[in-house]
Amino acid sequence: HLRSPKGVAIAIMAQYGIMPLTAFIWGKLFQLGPSESLAILICSCCPGGNLSNIFSLALRGDVNLSVVMTACFMVLAIGLMPLLLYLCLGGLHEGDLEGKVPYKGIITSLVLMLIPHATGIILNEKKPQYAGLIAKARRMVMLLLSSAAIIVLSMANMGSCIMVVFSPSLLGTSALMPLTGFLLGCAVSAAFKLDDQCRQTMCMETACQNVQLCSASLEVAFTPEIIGPLYFFPLLYLLFQLGEGFLLILGFWMHDRIK
Repeated sequence: HLRSPKGVAIAIMAQYGIMPLTAFIWGKLFQLGPSESLAILICSCCPGGNLSNIFSLALRGDVNLSVVMTACFMVLAIGLMPLLLYLCLGGLHEGDLEGKVPYKGIITSLVLMLIPHATGIILNEKKPQYAGLIAKARRMVMLLLSSAAIIVLSMANMGSCIMVVFSPSLLGTSALMPLTGFLLGCAVSAAFKLDDQCRQTMCMETACQNVQLCSASLEVAFTPEIIGPLYFFPLLYLLFQLGEGFLLILGFWMHDRIK
C-alpha cells in the first residue's frame, strides 16, 4: 500500500477533509454555541484510532490498508491537526493555538497501535499455528472490554454534567457525524473505483475518530470555563460511533449469510 498509495491518499483526503467539513456543517445546522462548536470541530480534526482497525477486521476489509491508513493519519496529525484547528477554530476561539495539540498523545497512540500489529506480523511469520488460534477468537471481545472500561470510568466522573452533554442538539450532531462519515467514506471510495475490501476499510477509517486524543486536546487547549462539561463530548461520540459501527457490521454479516 505504501508502494501504491492510491487508497491511502484517498483516505487522508476523506479523514482530514470530510470529517471537519461534516462537523462544521452539522454545527451550523443545529445552531450550536461556540463551546459546542469547538468540541465537535476538535473531535472531527483528530486522526483515526485502533477502533477502525477492529471494525475493518470485523467487516473482512483490508486490514493491512487499515493499519497503514491509521499510521499515516497519526503521523500527519502532528502537522494537520494544528492547521485544521487554526482554519476551523480561528473565528471561534480567540488566542493562538500554540501548545494546544497533544503531540505526546498522538505519538503514544501511534506506538501503541504499531506494537501489537508488529507482534502479530512476527507471530504469523514465526508461529503461524498460534496466529491461527488467535484469529479464531471472537473479534469483538477486546473492543467490548475496552469500550466498557472507557464508558464506566467516564460516567463515574460525569455527575450532573451529563445533562449538558446529552442536549438534543449535541445528541443529533454526535449521532449524525459518524453516520455521515461512514456513508461518505464508502461513497468516495466507490467514486474512485476501489475494490470492495478497500471500500469497507475506507468506510470505517473515515468515520472513526480517536476520542482519547479528542479528550486530551480539549483538556490541554481550553480551560473549564470555556469548555466545561463538554470535555465529555468525545464519550457521546464514542457511543454513537460504536453503536452505528456495530449495526453496519451486523448488517454486513446478515447480508453475507443470506448470500
